Amino acid sequence: MLDNKTSPFHRLLSLTFGLRKMPPGPIRILVALSYGLVCQTLFALAVSVMIIAMFFGMTESFGAVSKPWSYAANLFLLLQFPFMHSILLSKRGSRFLNFLVPSEYAGTLNTTSYAIFASIQLLALFTLWTSSGVVWWRAEGYLFYIMCLLYASSWALLIKASYEAGAEVQSGALGWMSLAQDKKPVFPDMPTRGLFSIIRQPIYVSFALTLWTVPVWTPDQLALAIVFTGYCLLAPKFKEARFEKRYGARFRAYRARVPYALPRLKGSRYLDNNSSK
Repeated sequence: MLDNKTSPFHRLLSLTFGLRKMPPGPIRILVALSYGLVCQTLFALAVSVMIIAMFFGMTESFGAVSKPWSYAANLFLLLQFPFMHSILLSKRGSRFLNFLVPSEYAGTLNTTSYAIFASIQLLALFTLWTSSGVVWWRAEGYLFYIMCLLYASSWALLIKASYEAGAEVQSGALGWMSLAQDKKPVFPDMPTRGLFSIIRQPIYVSFALTLWTVPVWTPDQLALAIVFTGYCLLAPKFKEARFEKRYGARFRAYRARVPYALPRLKGSRYLDNNSSK
């Protein structure tokens, strides 16, 4: 089910305040709240660990694999997230996620189980990474504060884009909150406002910006930035293919007027129109 009328704020507010009056069903409520506690705890931990680990250029982690095996271990940690993250969005991946929850609640808890699995993946990547111990560059003086501001701004953009796309979906809250209220999840409509009116993929672009605005640069951070930036540029192609199937002409019209990842420069639309004449 899609909600194409309610604003992100009112949609999130309604879903949250709906928890005050949950219909009777102790087992259902217990399952919903248990999965909610696990999901939101892991989500908060994953985001916090990711912010801290990248801030220090991937030098602060618990990985202790000796060389040369550390290279293979780090490569596995690096690739497992984008690979599984994409697989889990497919029909086959959705069936796998259903195994993580009681069968009678599988459809409702899908977004929650997805967020749980993704959070575990991120925690594994950023806590088990084995640092190379090499630091190429560390911002100092005023430059340090500038880099911190850029890093914080990138995360602020990511939070804003995630909110506009549907914070309840991005965080996994939609599933367990809907189950607690004994109703079908209502997914947000195709986002076209805010940052989504400037570029079609602000979530991926904002995340890519967080990778390149850190105040400490190491070989580890560079490897992370290259692989994940590539993922941020390619993965949305599959997302847009799903959107085209779901929304049809409406998405094609949106795609025609809004650029993919880079905002149009002022006057570029005028130049495009003239060049087509």
